[in-house]
Amino acid sequence: MAFALLFGSRKLTKKKSEITKAAHVQVSDGIQETLENIREIRATYQEDRFLKALNDKIDYHESTMLKGELATGIFVNGASVIMRLGVATTILTGAKLILSGQIDFMQLFMFLLVITRVYAPFDQALALIAEMFMSQISASRLMEIYDTKTAEGKESFAPQGHDIVFDNASFSYDEQEVLHGVSFTAREGEVTALVGPSGSGKSTCARLAARLWDISNGTIKVGGIDISSIDPETLLTDYAMVFQDVVLFDDTVMENIRLGKHGATDEEVKAAAEAANCGEFVSKLPQGYDTPIGENGAKLSGGERQRISIARALLKNAPIVLLDEATASLDVENETKVQEALSRLLTGKTVLVIAHRMRTVEAADKIIVLADGRVAEEGSPDELLADEGSIFRRMTQLQAASAGWSI
Repeated sequence: MAFALLFGSRKLTKKKSEITKAAHVQVSDGIQETLENIREIRATYQEDRFLKALNDKIDYHESTMLKGELATGIFVNGASVIMRLGVATTILTGAKLILSGQIDFMQLFMFLLVITRVYAPFDQALALIAEMFMSQISASRLMEIYDTKTAEGKESFAPQGHDIVFDNASFSYDEQEVLHGVSFTAREGEVTALVGPSGSGKSTCARLAARLWDISNGTIKVGGIDISSIDPETLLTDYAMVFQDVVLFDDTVMENIRLGKHGATDEEVKAAAEAANCGEFVSKLPQGYDTPIGENGAKLSGGERQRISIARALLKNAPIVLLDEATASLDVENETKVQEALSRLLTGKTVLVIAHRMRTVEAADKIIVLADGRVAEEGSPDELLADEGSIFRRMTQLQAASAGWSI
C-alpha cells in the first residue's frame, strides 16, 4: 500500500518537477542574458528593471522548489507512515498472543527486532524512488539530445571540381519553410555573391552549402556529389568560413589563427595574419602573437576579432570559401587592404560571399539576389545594374544615396 501511494503520486510529482526545472532554466538564461548584455543594460539605465526581473525569476524558482519538495515529502513520509503501521500491528497482535499464552515476551521482542530491520531498507527505497521520479525530468531533456537525428554520410569525399549547385533546395525552421526551391550555381574560380534584404535567406544558404544544416527538399551538390551523402566533418575539410558571429577562444592570437590548420608553423600563421591585415594591431599587443586575447577575444575590437577570423580561414587554404560580410567591422582603409588580400589569396577557389553592402560585391563574378527565400535575380554586377527594374540596382542606389557615393 505504501508503494502504491508513492507510485500513485508520480504524475503530481512529475508535474511539480517539470515546473521547477523550467523555472531553473529561466533563472540560468536570465543570469546569462544579463551578463552578456551588461554594457547595453548600463548604457540605457535599465539595471533596476533587469535586476528586478532576475530577482523575480529567482524567487519563483525558490517557490517552485519549496512546493515540489513539500509535495514529494508529503507522499514519501505518508508512504513511510503507512508502512510503519506494520510495527503497530505487530505489537498489538503480539500483545494479544502473549495474553492468550501462545507466545512469550522474548518471542515478541524478536519479531519486533526483525520487523524494524526489514523496514529500514524499505524506507530508503521510498526516498530513492521519489528521487528517481524527479531525475526522470532531467533524463528526458538529455534524451531529447540523444534522440536528435545526427548528420551522417560517407567519410570519403573526392569531388570533380568544387562547383556548388543548389537544385530546387528548400529549408524549414520548425516546419515553417524559409527557402523555397532555390536554384543557382557558384562556380569554381569565381566569386558568387548572395545579396538581398534582411531575412531573405542569404546566411541560411551559406550554412546549407556547408551542411551545417540539412535541406528539407531538393539537392545541394559540390563537384557533382550530393553533400547530404557526405559526413559533415569530412565535407568541411574542403571549406573555410568566416561568418558575422566571430568565435575566438581564450588563448593567444597565434593559437586562435592556427585553428585554421592543425600543425601550421609559426611562419605560416604569421603570413596568413599579415595577409588579413592583422600585423599592425598584433605588433601593438604586449606579447605580440603570444598575447592572450581573453574570452571570445574580449581584449580586441570587433574589427580585430574579424581579421583574426579571416586569417584563420586564409591559413586553412580550402578550395571553398564562405564569407558572411567578412569586412563588416573594418574601417574603409582596412577594408580595402583586406579586400585586396582576399582577391589575391582566393584566386581559383569557389567563393560564396554574403553581403549587405553593395560596394563589397562590385568585383564579384556573379550576383544572386534573394528575396523572400527565392532567387529573384541572377547575373553579373554590370548586368543587374543596367536593369532599371532590378532589386540589386534599387538597393545599390539606396545605399549610394545614404553614403554619398555614386554608381
